[in-house]
Amino acid sequence: MEVLYYTRNKCELCKEGKLLLQLLQEDYPFKIIEKDIDASDELTEKFGLMIPVVEVCDEIIQYGRIDLLALEDKLKDYMHRKKYTC
Repeated sequence: MEVLYYTRNKCELCKEGKLLLQLLQEDYPFKIIEKDIDASDELTEKFGLMIPVVEVCDEIIQYGRIDLLALEDKLKDYMHRKKYTC
């Protein structure tokens, strides 16, 4: 499964969120695809005030301050109930 992680340079919340995603990778099989929103005007317009943003299967599952337990629950949902159908 792929997890899109929208971020930007010099974003402390983004660094914290990435560490939480990496921590969850120890228990769950997913790949983090990091996207810098500053590389695209479209992404900057879409996510500028929301970052960091965690997206799975075209659904935003977390943004702003990332909550480890809530994020883990969402990832489990995708991995177990939805069986990677996206």
